[in-house]
Amino acid sequence: MARDVSVRSEEFRYVQEISVGPHVIKADEPTDAGGRDAGPNPYELLLAALGACTSMTLRMYAERKQWPLQEVRVHLAHSKIHAKDCTECDTAFRLVDQIEMEISLAGNLSQEQRVRLIEIANKCPVHRTLTSPIQIRTQLT
Repeated sequence: MARDVSVRSEEFRYVQEISVGPHVIKADEPTDAGGRDAGPNPYELLLAALGACTSMTLRMYAERKQWPLQEVRVHLAHSKIHAKDCTECDTAFRLVDQIEMEISLAGNLSQEQRVRLIEIANKCPVHRTLTSPIQIRTQLT
């Protein structure tokens, strides 16, 4: 069951308190961007969501198949690239977002299992959300 996410600004410039059910985390900007570096910045939180979902999805799939997956490590980085550098992009924008994701799998897996797990990684729910059209409806309350 999905829980609501609440974000509240704090006293210090960009520091945000994020509440998800009983969990509380901070978000902020790094010091070189005027923040206090009290937590990950919004793009880092987005990468964390994608990495966590990818790892969980691979674990669930391997468990269902009873494959000997022992550990998943996901390393992610976000950047802006010029659209002309993006061979798979269909956009009029000059810069597009690019996420690099590297996945390491530990366990006695066959090459076929590893290939299948990488295919599954690109089907995790957050990955699908990020690569699908998204509607965000904003209203003032």
